[in-house]
Amino acid sequence: MDKHIIEIKNLTKKYGTLTALHNVNLKLPAGKIIGLMGPNGSGKTTFLKILANLLMTYEGEVLINGFKPGIETKKIISYLPDCNYLSEKWNANDAIEFFNDFYDDFNPDQARVLVNRLQINPDQKFRHLSKGTKEKLQLVMVLSRKAQIYLFDEPIAGVDPAAREFIFELILENYNKDGTIIVSTHLISDVENIVDYAIFLKNGTVFRFDEAESIRSETGLSLNDYFKEEYRC
Repeated sequence: MDKHIIEIKNLTKKYGTLTALHNVNLKLPAGKIIGLMGPNGSGKTTFLKILANLLMTYEGEVLINGFKPGIETKKIISYLPDCNYLSEKWNANDAIEFFNDFYDDFNPDQARVLVNRLQINPDQKFRHLSKGTKEKLQLVMVLSRKAQIYLFDEPIAGVDPAAREFIFELILENYNKDGTIIVSTHLISDVENIVDYAIFLKNGTVFRFDEAESIRSETGLSLNDYFKEEYRC
């Protein structure tokens, strides 16, 4: 039986009168790739921010490797948000130095190899990089940790299909293979063949969580077609 690295009970998150997540209950297995699927506004980013301990007020219980989100869980989670998080004043060398000082599981040699492979100028300031290069550098920082959990918030949104395929190749080649990946996306076809499990969110609620193969076998549909059918207005 799979070990559950994340356990969530009755999780609800509200922003004033808006309910972003409602009564979410999940037990997520370790060592798997999990797709967090749903349209924009379905609660995906809120869910990941709670796991990353960036949102600390909510109802319900969240346990990550037995701990509530906090100092202990930050040590084992590597998080790629859907926005820029590196200082505009830094270059790649500065980012590597910072991550190496801040995270015990960071591998600076791996980061340098990836920076070179992606042809990122290590001396160029972050503010002078293109949008795509900024995203690649941030991905390098996340992947250069030997984390137990990787959280990716829409890592392929806004990039062309060829770049999407390359990004997923980079993730699959470089993440800690004993770790768990949770990747949020509304582009289901791009993660169809890499996810072991799928969480489908609709209006802040989980209407299905299952093994990807079980969904395909039961419905006779690909995850992408299942998504289209379930979210049809």
